[in-house]
Amino acid sequence: MIRLIKSLFINHRFFQVVIGLVVLFIFSFVVQGLIWIPKILFLSLIAACVVDLVLLYRVKKGMLGARFTPDKLSNGDENEIRIYLENLYVFTTRHRIFDEIPHQFQKRDLQFEVELKAGEKKTIPYFIRPVKRGEYSFGAVNVLVSTPLGLLSRKFSFSQNKMVPVYPSYMQMRKYELLAISNRLMETGIKKIRRIGHNQEFELIKEYVSGDDFRTVNWKATSRRSKLMVNHYQDERSQQVYSLIDKGRAMQMPFDGLSLLDYAINASLVISNIAIKKSDKAGLITFQETVNTVVPAARLNGQMRNIQEALYKQKTAFVETDFSALHATIRHKLNQRSLLLLFTNFETVFALQRQLPYFTSLARQHLLVVIFFENTELHHLLNKKTDDLKEIYQKAIAERLHLEKKLIVKELQKHGIQALLTKPENLTVNTINKYLELKARNLI
Repeated sequence: MIRLIKSLFINHRFFQVVIGLVVLFIFSFVVQGLIWIPKILFLSLIAACVVDLVLLYRVKKGMLGARFTPDKLSNGDENEIRIYLENLYVFTTRHRIFDEIPHQFQKRDLQFEVELKAGEKKTIPYFIRPVKRGEYSFGAVNVLVSTPLGLLSRKFSFSQNKMVPVYPSYMQMRKYELLAISNRLMETGIKKIRRIGHNQEFELIKEYVSGDDFRTVNWKATSRRSKLMVNHYQDERSQQVYSLIDKGRAMQMPFDGLSLLDYAINASLVISNIAIKKSDKAGLITFQETVNTVVPAARLNGQMRNIQEALYKQKTAFVETDFSALHATIRHKLNQRSLLLLFTNFETVFALQRQLPYFTSLARQHLLVVIFFENTELHHLLNKKTDDLKEIYQKAIAERLHLEKKLIVKELQKHGIQALLTKPENLTVNTINKYLELKARNLI
């Protein structure tokens, strides 16, 4: 009995009928002789409720349901969730579905309405976009089932207490991995770099095909085979590529829901995977006031799993960054010349100049690329038409901040350090572009 009461709900239609009956009862007191009409209707309502109750509870299990979620969610991407329903009643039923999604989404009105015929099955897909890494707890999927009478509903609950971790954007990683394998990176806006000279490492002798460089013709092999044969070269292998992720205060700024830190984490996952696919070694270092994580560069089978797990566990208090700790760690642990992709952010030239001694020291032994972010929120102010003194002042400040970013690039280039200024949403593509450019120029 207690279970029945907990699962029984009254629908809006019931209250609408009751309100109509109240109006009829009031009207019957004004017009004598009509009191029998609302009385009959009232008895009919009680009978309909009993019938509705019997129809809903005459079977122990009136429906089957399940929520299907991925084993892990991809941070910053649209992840598909599916709700499966199967009607076990012998009549058509209406369903109102309420999914208790994790509190991080701050959404309490996720509701679907479907109608299922007897024995019909249906899958309802929807998408969620997490913007923070960590564990996300799904509650129950609650379904209110109504008969064609629609006066009462019976509640069914399933798929309760499902914990799903949110990892750095593995969807982006897979997307660019497939493009890299098929040599179709240019289709996503990744530019093609013209290589000057020959590749460094001999691989094999193959038959000439249209487009091969005639300077690579192997005349001895050609005379032996009586076919035009050419030498084929490949990129120099096994260069070390390290992603250095600043977890300090400057990386806390949010854009489109994601912090700059999460943009950097997502891009690091992708570029590490691309580097391994391009036969380089990928590594990872994260730091703030101290160095927190060091994953030595490698291209073993489990390296991407190690990097992904390390990125997933990153936590920060967004304190002031200590670049001297990073400098000391790199000098101590990295003996081979490596490509260092430093994801950080500077707002002023003065802030950069305080760290320049560490950058110039690293650039003498490694190829350092400082990657930092445009403030896309300023673009609205820069393009806005000014109408009063306050807006003129705001635009002048925005132009000054925008200029500071360009001066930072010039300052880095003046000291022989590679610089990449990018919008947060273009970070991954621009980072891959830079990596491919440096490989094409044989700088790594």
